[in-house]
Amino acid sequence: MKRAVFPGSFDPITLGHKDIVERGATIFDEVIVGIGNNSEKNYMFSLDQREQFVEECFRDNPKVRVMVYDGLTIDFCKSVGADYLLRGVRNHGDFEFEKAIARTNRELSKIETVFLLTSIQTSFISSSIVREIIRNNGDYKRFVPGCVRV
Repeated sequence: MKRAVFPGSFDPITLGHKDIVERGATIFDEVIVGIGNNSEKNYMFSLDQREQFVEECFRDNPKVRVMVYDGLTIDFCKSVGADYLLRGVRNHGDFEFEKAIARTNRELSKIETVFLLTSIQTSFISSSIVREIIRNNGDYKRFVPGCVRV
């Protein structure tokens, strides 16, 4: 079975994330959306809310599973039997950042990272931009799946 982990904080999940997961599910037998839990980070949405948003978003896709994890992503991948990391790349800056992480992960483990380019319709969306729109009472709904509610 080809199993991939799509890791992130998903604070909140965006249409870009959703697109990468759905496209990844056409490549892999299973995609685990791994919601990283970092107690040092100050999230806009609680861990329970983020998990609920993501689960609701993919509830009709049997190839997608949602799990929360602590620690290194490569350790989480080992624990769930995933040989691949799935990552979305929006631009050159994302690629350089993700490339460094992928090389480090490959040095520490045998995990392969698979990059998918974001669709042109979602390439400008980021969780940090969505959080800023929400903080300023803007119309965030066009950038997130319907499962995200403030």
